[in-house]
Amino acid sequence: MARLTVRIDFDGSESFGPGKARLLELIDAHGSIRSAAAAMNMSYRHAWLLVQAVEDTFGAPVISTATGGAKGGGAKLTEFGRNLVTRFRMIESQAAKATNTELSELSRATSTGMPGERSGKRRERAQR
Repeated sequence: MARLTVRIDFDGSESFGPGKARLLELIDAHGSIRSAAAAMNMSYRHAWLLVQAVEDTFGAPVISTATGGAKGGGAKLTEFGRNLVTRFRMIESQAAKATNTELSELSRATSTGMPGERSGKRRERAQR
């Protein structure tokens, strides 16, 4: 089955996509950057750099952190961070709905070929 992946590119080289959104969701769910990073099989440093990149892109904090103490510190999404993830997931959902028919056709074409194409030509191209 074909699926659509959305990545939003901003001026310069900044972008926000499903990986950064998932990292923020996991930080919120786990209450920890380290735990979220482990859940995504990435280093703490890489996760921290991704969070910093998101904050640099938007010029606003997306997480708030607490150090040590009786509860051991942790991290959670700010209101802006939660709003960012919500808006991104809404964009993904709307894009998926808008392209559902075309994606279904492309999925079918992976096994049957595009309408009007002879299967022999398809096999010939695949062998090149």
